[in-house]
Amino acid sequence: MPRFYCPTPLTAQHTMALPDALAHHAVRVLRLKNNSPITLFDGTGGEYQAILHIDGKHAFAQLGDKDPIERELPGHITLAQGLASGDKMDWIIEKAVELGATQVVPIAARRSVLQLSGPRTEKRLQHWEKTIQSACEQCGRNRLPTVTAPVSLADFLASGTAGLTLLCHPQSSTTLAQAVAGLTTPHITLLVGPEGGWSDEETATALKHGATQISFGARVLRTETAGLAMISAISALLGWH
Repeated sequence: MPRFYCPTPLTAQHTMALPDALAHHAVRVLRLKNNSPITLFDGTGGEYQAILHIDGKHAFAQLGDKDPIERELPGHITLAQGLASGDKMDWIIEKAVELGATQVVPIAARRSVLQLSGPRTEKRLQHWEKTIQSACEQCGRNRLPTVTAPVSLADFLASGTAGLTLLCHPQSSTTLAQAVAGLTTPHITLLVGPEGGWSDEETATALKHGATQISFGARVLRTETAGLAMISAISALLGWH
């Protein structure tokens, strides 16, 4: 059944006009027919089974009862990802959402190839938010993860991180399994560097703020692989499904 994120609050047993963009996607792009069953969610939890009604250029949804079903991990994972070039950030954000990350924080690292400022930042942030919405539609999540504007690693750490903070570094002797063994907090922050890795200064800053330096096996992973692999591994190690 097609799932759609609706940016306006939903109410059970209510008929509502669908926002223009949502209606266009459902009717013009997916070519859904009148009286088609659909699922709507507004990002705050739960979802609604609904019936699509088409009236000319307008579309409406007749909502049923709210289904409180949740598909979130039992813990919170923040991926602080060094800005990656090209479309890698889109891929990372999309897959992090599918794997259950709660928040993605783009880090303007010293060795980041991609540098954003001014209007480009706002435009890219809006694009990433739409990427998150689409990923939630696909994977079944009913709560929207958040993505922030890019910040430096120092500023991000200075704002405070809850729980366990892990700095990914291929030269560390501590493994991920060792770092999360006996974990009692439901909050984990992963610090993943850009293509060129973290600078010595950034590494020192992270350790000063209490981060645990870890490696993920004998192989050096690409920036678009490392964070996603560790989210998956953490979920497996801790039984977060």
